[in-house]
Amino acid sequence: MEETIQKDNFLKLPRTGDIIEGRVVEKGKSAIFLDLGNFKTGIIYGREYQVAKDTLKDLKIGDTIPAKIVDVENDEGYVELSIFEAGRELAWEQLKQKKEKGETLKVEIQKANKGGLLAEVSGIPAFLPVSQLSTEHYPRVEGGDSMKILKELQKFIGQELEVKIFDVSERDEKLILSEKANGNPKIQEMLESYKVGDIIEGEITAVLEFGAFIRFSKEPGEEFMEGLIHISELDWQLIENPADIVKVGEKVKAKIIDISGGKVSLSLKALKKDPWEGIDEKYKKGDIAKGKVTKLNPFGAFVQLTSKDTPNIQGLIHISEFGTQSAMQEKLEIDKEYDFEIISISPAEHKMSLKLIAEK
Repeated sequence: MEETIQKDNFLKLPRTGDIIEGRVVEKGKSAIFLDLGNFKTGIIYGREYQVAKDTLKDLKIGDTIPAKIVDVENDEGYVELSIFEAGRELAWEQLKQKKEKGETLKVEIQKANKGGLLAEVSGIPAFLPVSQLSTEHYPRVEGGDSMKILKELQKFIGQELEVKIFDVSERDEKLILSEKANGNPKIQEMLESYKVGDIIEGEITAVLEFGAFIRFSKEPGEEFMEGLIHISELDWQLIENPADIVKVGEKVKAKIIDISGGKVSLSLKALKKDPWEGIDEKYKKGDIAKGKVTKLNPFGAFVQLTSKDTPNIQGLIHISEFGTQSAMQEKLEIDKEYDFEIISISPAEHKMSLKLIAEK
């Protein structure tokens, strides 16, 4: 802050854009004059006065305030100043420092939209995305209905939340907050009793489009923790809807695969046998396999092999095998079985590339 405001007016000549301190020496009906030390007298008037008049009316003779130089010398010989712009720049500077120090802030939620919550910090509009809400406050809406999510978020209007600054950019006028980053000392302490690789047993508390939340504890009667099983960690097969795999209230066992930033990531599929294990002993490049088309995408078609000894193995026919998406849609139907040639297989990467065998 002290580097931003030029307090030593004797050593450095002012330039447009500099922020300096001035002492109020005279107040008029539509202008205020500041003593800038060894410089010329500064003036705040016109539009700059109107914008900041609510702040200026409370100033008294002798008060000092920071101001930004708009013009080093106007037609009357005064240094034109703006305290509105100075205040914003100093506010942004303070926010940057708070982010660097990891300070916790208390903000009152003013509005909500489908993406998150809106607040204000030091007069700067701030946004708290849904993804940065704590586990406790995350809107658990099955199916991810945006209107239901908005309704849940609107419950926070008028409430005060403790957050940290997640991202700040004066140039982009962007101030992003995070409740998740604020953490909870008790949760952090509980996390220390877990490690990656631990197997936990818990209850599914919410099923959303990107995965499922699971509540668990170390011992019966102990405070619960909550973790996320991402959709990609629910099963080895391709999943369209997590609700097809787990249900709210269901008791499941899961493996901890990551602990970071106060979050626990878990996996159900890590406790299931990898269907790709030993697949290269059953299939090799050039083999013909039967498969059912499960999904058509702009980049190709997903095919699930229908052999009884290879459940949950899915391969991909790239769009280049057809030329265009419309050509692919003409030759393939969802849930229909076809013969395919295996053109490449990589068990380690869980990938299989296929080619449609033309019907005779």
